[in-house]
Amino acid sequence: MFGWLFRRKTKKREIVVNVEKLETRVAVVENGRVEEFQVEHPMEERLVGCVFKGRIQNLEHDLQAAFVDIGLKKNAFLHYWDMLPDESGLLDEEEGGRQSRRRRISNEEIEKRFPPGSEIVVQVTKGPIGTKGPRVTANLSLPGRYLVMMPSAKATRGVSRKIADGKERLRLKKILDRLPLPPGVGIIVRTVGSGANQRAFCRDLRNILDVWGQLQGNIKAMKAPACVYSEPDLVERVVRDWLTEDIDRVTIDDEAAYARIREVAGRISRRARRVIELYRGHLPIFDHYGVESQMEEAFRRKVNLKSGGYLVIDETEALISIDVNTGRHRGTGSQEDAILEVNTEAVEEVARQMRLRNIGGLVVIDLIDMKSRKHQNQIYKAMKAALRRDRARTNVLPISELGLMEMTRQRQEESLLSQMYIDCPYCKGHGVIKSPLAISVDIQRQIAAVMRRFQGDPGETELQVLVSPSVMERLRNEDEQMLVEMQKRYSGRLTFKSEVARHPESFAILDKNGKVLYAVSESHAV
Repeated sequence: MFGWLFRRKTKKREIVVNVEKLETRVAVVENGRVEEFQVEHPMEERLVGCVFKGRIQNLEHDLQAAFVDIGLKKNAFLHYWDMLPDESGLLDEEEGGRQSRRRRISNEEIEKRFPPGSEIVVQVTKGPIGTKGPRVTANLSLPGRYLVMMPSAKATRGVSRKIADGKERLRLKKILDRLPLPPGVGIIVRTVGSGANQRAFCRDLRNILDVWGQLQGNIKAMKAPACVYSEPDLVERVVRDWLTEDIDRVTIDDEAAYARIREVAGRISRRARRVIELYRGHLPIFDHYGVESQMEEAFRRKVNLKSGGYLVIDETEALISIDVNTGRHRGTGSQEDAILEVNTEAVEEVARQMRLRNIGGLVVIDLIDMKSRKHQNQIYKAMKAALRRDRARTNVLPISELGLMEMTRQRQEESLLSQMYIDCPYCKGHGVIKSPLAISVDIQRQIAAVMRRFQGDPGETELQVLVSPSVMERLRNEDEQMLVEMQKRYSGRLTFKSEVARHPESFAILDKNGKVLYAVSESHAV
């Protein structure tokens, strides 16, 4: 089964695992280039895939959804059509996912079967993102190494669509027909099951049934709300989901995790353990394999292409915007051929960037305009081909008349950018702040307003203005004469003080006693 360990392959694929106390990172490196990346923080609970015994809090008929208390700060969101596992699901045959029939369920039926306060067992399909709580379904699925079991799929047996070979699909279906399944349980062969023998499937099914037995026991014993099943951590999921037949080596830098990953791999095959190695180098493992520098580049807004073109990637709340530019590219052929070359490289890099960054939802790609419908179809097919290796579900549309390619990508968790970065304290995530010129204009406008208020009072008006260093430099150099003239016009006296810790857009105007007459605070700076 693992004769692939001894075969020569043109592509060298490795899995590099970095384990720290606060973070675990995994990268799939193909011929020195990072193709997939995942990060997990052990101190933070991973919700996607976990099963909860929850309690219905309220039913919202307008939304056709229920809110379920699963023991978290925010209630989980559950569509009505995902509440009836015996009646709602069609197998997607994509790693065990489901596609709902979305039949209309009457409000009376829901109220009768799931009144507020009743208990329900649900699985998290999408973690909390931003201000939204997790999304759940009553259609449970338990993944193993080669199989995914669906306890409520009416004994459906299927094979992943990503296994395209007709003979192999037929062989796998015959194996499925011989597997001893409990009544009313559905099962599907994962993509990694291609080539595995019947004994491997039987062993995997036993492991899944053991998990299912423990889960059922927890459902009976535990009071709602409670987590009755948790997904394994990233180290174990490396073996279950990532250690496929084309992986040449798995290198890990932690001895305890190395022992554990070998033990998990040993349950699959003795030979599988041979590809797992312990890294003992002096450099950090991601530096040694060149992963660190590649990941730093991957999170930049601008991503350079080998051809000289580049991408500009912007994440917004509504969608992901990706702009393709020719940059320094100078093709040897016609202009149309040059554009085709850049767009082809761009869509392949876009597919890679989506995997690395774990971005999803609605994605809009602004390609370089192509007049030829033939070229547009080539780019569309190139994108579909590049997305085949993506584990997340995707749907891409042909290029529109405006030259835009629209697509969706399954979004289960927050993007890596959201997990690893916080908003800039200066721009609050806007990416821009006011220029010193704009701040100087605001300051002079407010100084004039304050001085006009005190113009009728006897004596000279004395004001102190607190500003940031960058604004102070502007006032001292370019705008000094204007401020001198302002003092003469309003018979006042101005002093300025620079504060290093002050936000670039923040300033305050004080009287001679230190009373604040006007201020722009950091919270209102953007």
